[in-house]
Amino acid sequence: QVQLVESGGGLVQAGGSLNLSCAASGRTVSTYAMGWLRQVLGGERDIVAAISWNGASTYYADSVKGRFAISRDNARNTLYLQMNSLKPEDTAVYYCAAARTYSTAIPRLSGPTLYNYWGQGTQVTVSS
Repeated sequence: QVQLVESGGGLVQAGGSLNLSCAASGRTVSTYAMGWLRQVLGGERDIVAAISWNGASTYYADSVKGRFAISRDNARNTLYLQMNSLKPEDTAVYYCAAARTYSTAIPRLSGPTLYNYWGQGTQVTVSS
């Protein structure tokens, strides 16, 4: 089993930055695709960014392209999401997710149903 714990969320003004981290434990996630998804109250869990097991492929939702950057440190078993130029519409609970796959195909990485391990989420609130 893989346990995922997010950190780094909080309250920030529009235009500010946050860096989310996701620490994995239980197993090494070096052979896992990983992603960040977000969910607003009453809404669906939408994928924000994803990265293949080796970092060769990355995916970003159109709404965050050019502002967010996903990265991973397999030696530290940690996933990151650097969020810049934050907007009020980025307000949501952000979840880290993982799936054991060697796929680097973007259509596969960008599908929320790929992921079967989830963290508990961290709240990001962007004030206007």
